[in-house]
Amino acid sequence: MNQNAIYPCGRISRRGFLFQAGVGFVGAAMGALWAEEGKIHDARLFPHFPPRARSVVFLFMCGGVSHIDTFDPKDNKLAGAMMDAVGFGDNLAEMKRPVIPCRRTFTRYGQSGIPVSDWFPHIGGVIDEIALVRSMWCHETNHFPAVIEMATGHRDRIVEHPCLGSWISYALGTENKNLPAFVSFGRPSSPVQLSGGYLGASVSATPFQAGDTPIRNLDPPKSLSASEREREMRALESLNQDFRAQYEIHSAIAARTKAYELAARMQLCAPEAVNFSEEPDSVKGLYGIGEKETDDYGKQLLLARRLVERGVRFIQVCHAGGGNGAWDAHDDMESHGPLCRQTDKPIAGLIRDLKQRGLLESTLVVWTSEFGRTPWSQNTTGRDHNPRGFTSWLAGGGVKGGTVYGSTDEVGYRAVENPQYLSALQATILRQLGLDYKKMEVEINGRPVRLVEDSAQPIWGVLA
Repeated sequence: MNQNAIYPCGRISRRGFLFQAGVGFVGAAMGALWAEEGKIHDARLFPHFPPRARSVVFLFMCGGVSHIDTFDPKDNKLAGAMMDAVGFGDNLAEMKRPVIPCRRTFTRYGQSGIPVSDWFPHIGGVIDEIALVRSMWCHETNHFPAVIEMATGHRDRIVEHPCLGSWISYALGTENKNLPAFVSFGRPSSPVQLSGGYLGASVSATPFQAGDTPIRNLDPPKSLSASEREREMRALESLNQDFRAQYEIHSAIAARTKAYELAARMQLCAPEAVNFSEEPDSVKGLYGIGEKETDDYGKQLLLARRLVERGVRFIQVCHAGGGNGAWDAHDDMESHGPLCRQTDKPIAGLIRDLKQRGLLESTLVVWTSEFGRTPWSQNTTGRDHNPRGFTSWLAGGGVKGGTVYGSTDEVGYRAVENPQYLSALQATILRQLGLDYKKMEVEINGRPVRLVEDSAQPIWGVLA
């Protein structure tokens, strides 16, 4: 993609570029529709090779899940030993901290016999569909920069990099003109997780919420008749045509116009997509809908499945976001307990539901956090941030289920066997969607920029 074709020399200032590259109005995830109208050069690509997955459900746990207490069991033989903890956060002084024991019980599940914590018994029940990567690592030790690194594959902020979902929206678009390509549920840790960055506002996320009104202010007034609504829409279309002709150089403004047009179509399509009335109780039960701890997250994941069925390309579900994220367990690891109970049954239900409908083979489910947690304490029963070794996992979409790939050291501090930088996870997702990550590149101010850097590779060991 040649950015000069969109922003010709002399037609846009640096300030204008930064403004136009912003998140935009309610996501405005309309890359595919713009491409069909020829408004954005190369805004929609075709897969570079046959895809294994059509959609991605990206489950992001905000705050840093402890891999040691969930999917990467260690014995407690070094509990109480003092470890060198230099270099965490802003503290570069020499310090030692004690290894704290893991209080969880691990059970081996399925034919693979992979051990899973008692905090995730339902996910344990579907472990033969899951490939665990126990050797993930990243650079950043604090939440906000680590979330940006996970979302965009970059640490620098010289330019505003797009998030993974925006890259996928840009490349593939949506299969349903009445729904966006990139939808996000829940409260993210950072607005960057929704941003189209230098790809423009047209490919950023559209925030959804479970319930009768997936997007706020979408429904027209009940007092408005169908004929009145039709007249309003025709008048709006006429105004929009004039508006586009005058301001088509401004991508954020044009994206906002497209967002309103998409919203008009979603008024007809989205209510049907979010209507659970025809879902049998047995399916709702899979997700824990109607149960106190799992109802909210269960509704989000059931709606995610319904959006997969309707051709939405990338569905991001952020759990316990805001601030540092509720998974940030510095004071006491027991704070993970309620969060695991909120997510365990709905996630397992999503995998089971996709499989029974024949959708799991074409849907890639990804579970991750921005980093893991350390084996040592902070003079409490909690754990510190750990970017040097943590676990992510994948299911469906051509993934080899019942697999464990890579490992951390004997206390779970550092990835030692087959370490995988987080860009490898992004390269894997792109690969399963049929996209060559080496070709996912644009030119910004004469500089080639890509989502995945040259040194990364897909995690071949988890692919079937």
